[in-house]
Amino acid sequence: MAQGAALELRSTDLQSSRNNKEHHTQEMGLKRLIVRRGQIFKLQLSFNRPFQSQTDDITFVAETGPEPTELLGTRATFLLTHTRRGNVWSASDFTIHSNSLQVSLFTPANAVIGHYTLKIELSQGQSHSVTYPLGTFILLFNPWSAEDDVYLPSEILLQEYIMRDYGFIYKGHERFITSWPWNYGQFEEDIIDICFEILNKSLYFLNNSSKDYSKRNDVVYVSRVVSAMINSNDDNGVLQGNWGEDYSRGVSPLEWNGSVAILRQWLARGGQPVKYGQCWVFAAVMCTVMRCLGVPTRVVSNFRSAHNADGNLTIDTYYDQNAEMLPTQKRDKIWNFHVWDECWMIRKDLPPGYNGWQVLDPTPQQTSSGLFCCGPTSVKAIMEGDIHLAYDTPFVYAEVNADEVIWLFGDDGQAREILAHNTSSIGKEISTKMVGSDQRQNITSSYKYPEGSPEERSVFMKASRKMLGPQRTSSPFLDLLSSRDFEDQPAQLQLHLARTPEWGQDLLLKLHVRRVSDRARPQGPIGLEVRFCAQALLHGGATREPLWRQMVHLNLDFGKEIQWPLLLPYNNYRNKLTDEKLIRVSGIAKVEETGRSLLFLKDISLEPPHLSIEVSERAEVDKVLQVRITLTNTLTVALSNCTMVLEGSGLIDGQVANDLGTLVAGETIQIQLELYPIKAGPRQLQVLISSSEVKEIKGYKDIFVAARAV
Repeated sequence: MAQGAALELRSTDLQSSRNNKEHHTQEMGLKRLIVRRGQIFKLQLSFNRPFQSQTDDITFVAETGPEPTELLGTRATFLLTHTRRGNVWSASDFTIHSNSLQVSLFTPANAVIGHYTLKIELSQGQSHSVTYPLGTFILLFNPWSAEDDVYLPSEILLQEYIMRDYGFIYKGHERFITSWPWNYGQFEEDIIDICFEILNKSLYFLNNSSKDYSKRNDVVYVSRVVSAMINSNDDNGVLQGNWGEDYSRGVSPLEWNGSVAILRQWLARGGQPVKYGQCWVFAAVMCTVMRCLGVPTRVVSNFRSAHNADGNLTIDTYYDQNAEMLPTQKRDKIWNFHVWDECWMIRKDLPPGYNGWQVLDPTPQQTSSGLFCCGPTSVKAIMEGDIHLAYDTPFVYAEVNADEVIWLFGDDGQAREILAHNTSSIGKEISTKMVGSDQRQNITSSYKYPEGSPEERSVFMKASRKMLGPQRTSSPFLDLLSSRDFEDQPAQLQLHLARTPEWGQDLLLKLHVRRVSDRARPQGPIGLEVRFCAQALLHGGATREPLWRQMVHLNLDFGKEIQWPLLLPYNNYRNKLTDEKLIRVSGIAKVEETGRSLLFLKDISLEPPHLSIEVSERAEVDKVLQVRITLTNTLTVALSNCTMVLEGSGLIDGQVANDLGTLVAGETIQIQLELYPIKAGPRQLQVLISSSEVKEIKGYKDIFVAARAV
């Protein structure tokens, strides 16, 4: 062929397998090119003749979005050059071998993420150019690149917060924290497409698609869009929340094993919200999406989490003289626990010093800029009380730092007295999964200084002044709190469990009463009228109608201690608890000599039966893996309508579900299964058994899968 013949493209090899491995995207598959910004990837072009750099001109064009333009950053045009120039789109470092050309493409570390089309324009000198499509690729954030705003300089942390596709969510109560295994599944092959479809269903995209695409280079913007889109309050978001007790039109939030089934259902139904979610489901699904897009993310649980709707940093709760917790007309509440995400990023929109972990909360609680989303909120800003910084810092600050004031109501419905002012009862045991371990890590110290320390109170007053104004940091209410001596109590009362509380069993408690100093009657005995009340405790912190009451009279001499046994029969709570099986036992002791009331509380989390999982010794890709699941019904009643769902990315494609029927009291069931692992590496098998009586009997098994033997 004559050397002067026009250069024509014959074929393209995007080298997806090689590039994906180098870009840590091989888990998403090797057939499509999926790369991370700020890092080169290589492709090979085959022509009709050898490429001649002196006379042949090659121009690359990369485009994304509905109307790509260079002005919006959604179209890039760049020439083939010998060397790369800075943090810009470039094609360089090429090598020529016969009729083929190997070339390195570089995407800038601030490029728009998304699906791209790639093409080349070939010309010689001033001659007419011819355009050839090269194919498509997906561009993601790159936490391995020091130039990217999500850069995380630790391979150990990257393996945990990007590459780990399973983990734990912490639930329950501050003294009864349970680990809930979850299958994030961010590398399942279709999840990446679903993640971008989520962005394309947002109101930002629907209102102005070109502008929305142009902002997808900014992790702060993308994270806010995802936070809004995980819930369905303003849009066709992924999940519809339900904090009632009727889940008949969907799936109970307790019955999800992972994010993959939720995201696939959302897509299959044309973007209609999946029913139902609560905070841990919202946060877990957002973790899947953000890890998939390339943003280091972890799920965080805050125990006794305040929802401070009126912004006064005070949550009021109410009890009557019979120790019954009363409903409130206010929107303020204290969740038993609340779950959100932390994403790692540089905050160029904030002053220096606020980079790192940022709170993002997709649970719809409050609007932010008109939409139900929350964050990113700098954890450092929360720690220092810098609540003026974007986004939503006052709300998140209150979640972990608000004060709790407990009121006693009289028979006339009026507040009689303040039983307690707790400055350290909100924001307890803030927890996330430990890196490289199945253990729980307490990260409370990253959100606030030690409770009661001078630094913590100083930050609280600083935040109070900013939220309430200097004129409201001193008030008759606060003066009343400070003047009341809550420590000077004539007796100390505590409730203790006499044995492990299991669902289906009578609950045995002991009241410990100890006489301490009392200025009114320093030596003589005092009389106590003690009223007890047990109520089902809802996840949102409210309670149901009383399910058990009791009253005792005690006479207490100075220096003496009494232990009084209490029995809460199973029949009293059998059909009166929510699916989460939480009971609040509250007590009010009235001192007969002074009329003063003392409050004490005990929250009880009832343990469900435990299941065990055993697997054959060695797991290998495409080889049979024997699994045996054993469950003994330790309850005094049968478990009816039992179903079992297994999930685990890399182990199971989708889910395995079985109906197990009824498991009578005391019976043991064994289920034998055969799995064929799909991917090598560390995996986790999650098992959920649900029944009409107990919704969440969960177990997991960590499994290392060896590569297929050659």
